Amino acid sequence: MSQNPVVPLSSAIVVQVQGLGKSVEDSSGTLDILHKIDFTLQAGETVAIVGASGSGKSTLLSLLAGLDVPSHGSVQLCGLDLFSLNEDDRAAHRAANLGFVFQSFQLLSHLSAIENVMLPLELRGVRDARQQAAAMLERVGLGKRLSHKPVTLSGGEQQRVALARAFVVQPKVLMADEPTGSLDHATGHAVMDLMFELNREAGTTLILVTHDPLIASRCGRSLRIDAGRLVSEG
Repeated sequence: MSQNPVVPLSSAIVVQVQGLGKSVEDSSGTLDILHKIDFTLQAGETVAIVGASGSGKSTLLSLLAGLDVPSHGSVQLCGLDLFSLNEDDRAAHRAANLGFVFQSFQLLSHLSAIENVMLPLELRGVRDARQQAAAMLERVGLGKRLSHKPVTLSGGEQQRVALARAFVVQPKVLMADEPTGSLDHATGHAVMDLMFELNREAGTTLILVTHDPLIASRCGRSLRIDAGRLVSEG
């Protein structure tokens, strides 16, 4: 990995966003998706990003994860400026510090539940990956479904596998993009109960995009995005 300057942040600060913006060009000119976003997150916080559909919530989450590149501004994640890193180093920093849960689960269909959870551990060279993955699946209530492939699992079970995969690497930050959006109401809230329980146990900083006000109310803070601008924090 190339040498990059460590940002002199307090050890309690895991995310610092300054002047973050994202613009794209289309046939009508420049479209500002996000405009001058600023905020700081402390270790262990639970934060909901809320706002109307199309307000820029998911774009903001992608920038926080370094999955997209801003037009201007900076994101410091766990002590490094993400966009001072090249793409390979950014991916390595993300793998070392970040877990991600997607609305569509993003499980690999040809792998079993345990193989999906083992994958991030194997990429880190963990020697007892199978044992750790099995223990994590047991923790989320899927100890008897280890060999099942995603197609044989319900939506709620697939999201539990996704949670196990995200938490098994003990990330400093967990990001979730509409994690209950593909689930029915009862299943979605059961999955969120599990996510918050795992988060408390691990002491992870949780950042989630949600349209559900009940889920947002369970977080310690909410960041409201309106037409690409941060309009309220609290």
